[in-house]
Amino acid sequence: MNTAMRILLINSEFPPIGGGASNASGHVARIWAEAGHQVTVLTAQFGDLPFDEVLHGVRVVRIRAGRRRIDRSSPIEQILFMLTAMVHAVRLGWNWRPEVTIAYFGVPSGPAALLLKWLWGIPYLISLRGGDVPGFRSYDFGLYHKLISPILHIIWRQAGRVVANSEGLRNLARAFDSQVPIEVIPNGVDARKWRAEVREWDPPVILTVGRLVGQKGIDVLLNGLALVQDLPWQLQIVGDGKDRDKLERLAAELGLADRVWFAGWKYWDELLAYYQKANLYIHTSFDEGMSNAVLEAMACGLPVLATGISGNLDVILPGKTGELIPPGDPAAVGAALRRWLPDAALRQSYGAAGRERAAGEFTWESVARRYLNICAEIKFPII
Repeated sequence: MNTAMRILLINSEFPPIGGGASNASGHVARIWAEAGHQVTVLTAQFGDLPFDEVLHGVRVVRIRAGRRRIDRSSPIEQILFMLTAMVHAVRLGWNWRPEVTIAYFGVPSGPAALLLKWLWGIPYLISLRGGDVPGFRSYDFGLYHKLISPILHIIWRQAGRVVANSEGLRNLARAFDSQVPIEVIPNGVDARKWRAEVREWDPPVILTVGRLVGQKGIDVLLNGLALVQDLPWQLQIVGDGKDRDKLERLAAELGLADRVWFAGWKYWDELLAYYQKANLYIHTSFDEGMSNAVLEAMACGLPVLATGISGNLDVILPGKTGELIPPGDPAAVGAALRRWLPDAALRQSYGAAGRERAAGEFTWESVARRYLNICAEIKFPII
């Protein structure tokens, strides 16, 4: 990609706030800027973060959207971001004239991208992340998806391209709108940062990273661990969310309180120490697009025991880098742990193979390049 482009990326979360989509957009924006492209990010303001600054060559414009938590936002905050992003996108369109827009999440980011196309013919790409696809976490988002479905059809069909981050998410998107072609560009991992170190493989130290909400299945993990209390292990839970108090009570009720640590939400730079101290990663989520945490764990040389859901199916090679189990099944967690916990050699072997796969096949450079190729294909002169 030799011709520099003016790229506007819209995402309500961008480092240091947010989760997996924040991580993804932060990496690709930096790589685009390093390649000589002019990149502006439109995101939500939080705390005392500057409203307008340049980070790693990327201009980051933060807009007031009422965001109160660093790790997650409420539906009202998402609506506020959608509305204010439309206003600020018009200002950027008038003063800067991006040549292409990338909207992470069809909603809340997509309406601003659509508006720029209507006003100035600026083409846009939609990056589907999970929660913006009807059918994903229907137990949480059913009503929300019903309300936004009409606008999603318009946003997707007006887009120059729609991209999902896993095969499973693409299938879900196709079920919602079969008229829209959906491509797959997976998440990546910075294998230079998330790296394998010499570690002790005994006693077992288990790690799980994610928001403490029902989607992540931490209660399933705790109930599974209750079945192997006769074996040595410790569990570190990194993340925060509305279910933390409930999960802490569950751990106590199961008699696990002295073996389970709730570390809370951590910045990206703090996470590395947790990955490197662990020797087994468990991911018991019910729904994902593609988990950044799973890729980070693999890049750090950890074997991964995970549910056989979207994203995990694309990344984990059963019998080589880890094992897939049914979601919502504590007995399956316990049975797998009966095999894994006493066998340090097995965990070490899976971890080494996982590191090789993550570092070789899931790089942010590859992800950024594929997005840029699409941008070049859909871009056309601004009138």
